Amino acid sequence: MRENDNLKALGRQTEYRDDYAPEVLETFENKHPGNDYWVRFNCPEFTSLCPITGQPDFAEIRISYLPDRRMVESKSLKLYLFSFRNHGDFHEDCVNVIMKDLIRLMDPKYIEVTGIFTPRGGISIYPYANYGRPDTKYEKLAEHRLQQHDL
Repeated sequence: MRENDNLKALGRQTEYRDDYAPEVLETFENKHPGNDYWVRFNCPEFTSLCPITGQPDFAEIRISYLPDRRMVESKSLKLYLFSFRNHGDFHEDCVNVIMKDLIRLMDPKYIEVTGIFTPRGGISIYPYANYGRPDTKYEKLAEHRLQQHDL
């Protein structure tokens, strides 16, 4: 059996969800868990809804992580991010929810998520959240990246 036989989204007709759907996320085995290397995703067409006004918010979502044993499958990630389209949450909440869902899914060594939201009312918001596995060098990496954070 090939590993991708277990994947539900990849190579099949796309079903788009109407609201927040973390259950669409899928993983596959990292073939190099002993190596530290970056995996980066950029989603320049992220949308969510303002929970107060219901107006759409647009952003570029950047996800960077150091995988351990499991990695997120990219089509499932796309479908997951798309599921925020009709979901009402503040910018900061979206970024933190995305990060926490990916931590639960993969248990990465390190992860960071940035939201570069387009201006509304003349102001832009760029929330950033990160996580490093506790009691490891990745926790120190998270502390350092947070202290040095700048777009």
